Amino acid sequence: NRTSNLSIFTKLTESIISICIVFVLAAWITYFAVKMLSQNGNEEKVRRLNDGETIIYEPGLDELIARNRKAGRLHFTSSLQNCLNSVSVVFCAVGTPPDEDGSADLRYVLEVAKEVGQNMNNYLVVVTKSTVPVGTAKKVKDTIKSELVKRGVDIEFDVASNPEFLKEGSAVTDFMKPDRVVIGVESDKAKEILSSLYRPFMLSKDRFIITDIPSAEMIKYAANSMLATRISFMNDIANLCEMTGAEVSFPKDVKALVHTGKKAGYKMQVLEAVESVNERQKEVVFQKLSRYYKGDLNGKRIAMWGLAFKPETDDMREATSLVTIDLLKKAGCEIVVFDPVAMDECKRRIGDSVIYADDMYSALQRADALLLLTEWKQFRIPDWSRVKNEMANSLIVDGRNIYEIKDMMQWGFDYLSIGRTDKFYASSAKKI
Repeated sequence: NRTSNLSIFTKLTESIISICIVFVLAAWITYFAVKMLSQNGNEEKVRRLNDGETIIYEPGLDELIARNRKAGRLHFTSSLQNCLNSVSVVFCAVGTPPDEDGSADLRYVLEVAKEVGQNMNNYLVVVTKSTVPVGTAKKVKDTIKSELVKRGVDIEFDVASNPEFLKEGSAVTDFMKPDRVVIGVESDKAKEILSSLYRPFMLSKDRFIITDIPSAEMIKYAANSMLATRISFMNDIANLCEMTGAEVSFPKDVKALVHTGKKAGYKMQVLEAVESVNERQKEVVFQKLSRYYKGDLNGKRIAMWGLAFKPETDDMREATSLVTIDLLKKAGCEIVVFDPVAMDECKRRIGDSVIYADDMYSALQRADALLLLTEWKQFRIPDWSRVKNEMANSLIVDGRNIYEIKDMMQWGFDYLSIGRTDKFYASSAKKI
């Protein structure tokens, strides 16, 4: 075999998309000469599968399954116990239906974990493919450990998270040409095994994301929530179009849409929430800076890298820099700014209320903090020794998360970024 043997556990009584995940995963991985045992608890459906039926429709799937079954690489069984002694990776792709309170029902996931713990005899990587809440992998791990303790055995194993992003109707193509593969692991051994497994599909390594397990679990929920938001957005657009006589479109200006909705007597709830969140987010960099100095920013000299709302443009409409400058001025700060192309546009908008530096390094002279607001390429790999020598206080607030925490700690900067836990923020004893 090209790599480790595998087992997939599912319940074929669950949703079509869960079944699709299993079949496509099995078919495509076996396409690359990996032996696969797909296990489920439905005897009749197992019989039909072994007779060559696929029981669901997905373009291209019949051919893949038939080819790999004929080659002896894909097998279906109703016994997980019989699978475990001949595999080193177990994918759990059972359903997680919502409970009455809306939470995910993990009973099937934990049933799999329990059965694995009761029957495993060799090292395994137990991989969750199901969509599960953050913290599920720990429950899976604890369940397996508990069963091993009951048996009085000590067998090495790892848990991992590998959320799926397949779409019904194009699942085969999505698996073969993924826009991303997310792997959450907590050991180098599991990382190497799963990396080897996916290597044939991921010749472009920038789409292969390896992270810790909670982050992988969160990524799936965040992606699904984003999809739901997009759907809600288009629902709001469709409702507004009906009331105004317009065709459904993709306009750029959220503020204008909200205003149009108000004029038409329709409350754009999703867009109003989007606008509120976006506006509030523009204050985050300032808030982090303010908390660092315990609210006392009067007289502080603040350097800003980036004025445009995004790189490769001088457009400052809705730019975070304008909100940040306004807040800094109100707090009594002296502000020095630099942007490769948006300096003239900034002068046109706010005049001489800030100091315009000649280059990125001169902006740092005697600065009590550097705020990074636009991810221009020239800001990405600066001369950190020069940066530190120019500044009065080695504080960087990275509004775009373009710097690596370990690099900031190595250079001795106090470093604040967006969406990262506070234990990573500072290189000193200071915690924000």
